[in-house]
Amino acid sequence: MVQPLFLRPVFKERIWGGTALREEYGYDIPNDQTGECWAISAHPNGPSIIENGPYAGMALDELWDKHPELFGHPKEEVFPLLTKILDANMDLSVQVHPEDSYAKVHENGDLGKTECWYILDCKEGADMIFGHNAKTKEELIEQINEGKWNELLRRVKIKPGDFFYVPSGTIHALCEGTLVLETQQSSDTTYRVYDYDRRDAEGNLRDLHLEKAIDVTTVPHQNTGVAPKVEERKYLTITTFVESEFFSVYKWDVRGKSTFSLPDQYLLLSVINGDGALIHDEERYPLKKGTHLIIPVGFGEFAIDGVCQLIVSHS
Repeated sequence: MVQPLFLRPVFKERIWGGTALREEYGYDIPNDQTGECWAISAHPNGPSIIENGPYAGMALDELWDKHPELFGHPKEEVFPLLTKILDANMDLSVQVHPEDSYAKVHENGDLGKTECWYILDCKEGADMIFGHNAKTKEELIEQINEGKWNELLRRVKIKPGDFFYVPSGTIHALCEGTLVLETQQSSDTTYRVYDYDRRDAEGNLRDLHLEKAIDVTTVPHQNTGVAPKVEERKYLTITTFVESEFFSVYKWDVRGKSTFSLPDQYLLLSVINGDGALIHDEERYPLKKGTHLIIPVGFGEFAIDGVCQLIVSHS
């Protein structure tokens, strides 16, 4: 019998991290500067571990290699997606990510990094850096070299429930007091543009990657706003945030027993609020806030019962 694959996350200490992952989700985080929960990951820098069933104890990257039938015998060599929760207790560095062809050449064959953010929570009046004001590469280089950050960087106001699509080439940064669920290509490549002249625990300035960052930044900035589509069912609201070449991302707002059937598509599920149960072949699997799982290909019909919200994605 095909079972859902529940995953044990991997946690990453970051200079800008905090304790929200413990406070909001009850995670056993390693310290009080924990910035990232790699919730569904097959990236070699932090693969998730299967927690249940016949594959318990196996890393997701190994499962992808040894049991491709669970993923529909995919054409991709590596598991293409990575789901994270980010606790921006302080401002993140201003950064930009490459697209696939640039990363393949300059980052040892790694994928590029298009990503998107669902704002789980943020402080009142929070904002983030999203894009820049330079009209040409020359203007971008000049303003970076002269440190004209207030002129160069665009800021946008955010609130819980907002969604942002962040293609490769987009200058961006989450800011203090923000908790975000991120769906991204499975890549760990980041080019740091500006870091507020912060120093690490040893007193060193963190590295910048200006040459590569300037290479890959889209100029002028391209507006990437998305228009969510909402479908109402009896006990369910499905919001489609984005359907792109890299991933599709949805929010399922469950308010009672709701049935699903996606036999030809594996799904990544993250419970962001509430609790309930996944019901499949008369088995009930508890779902609570902070649970992450994969529904494999061939799973067939299943139901989610309870009152909960999930972010769902697939490649």
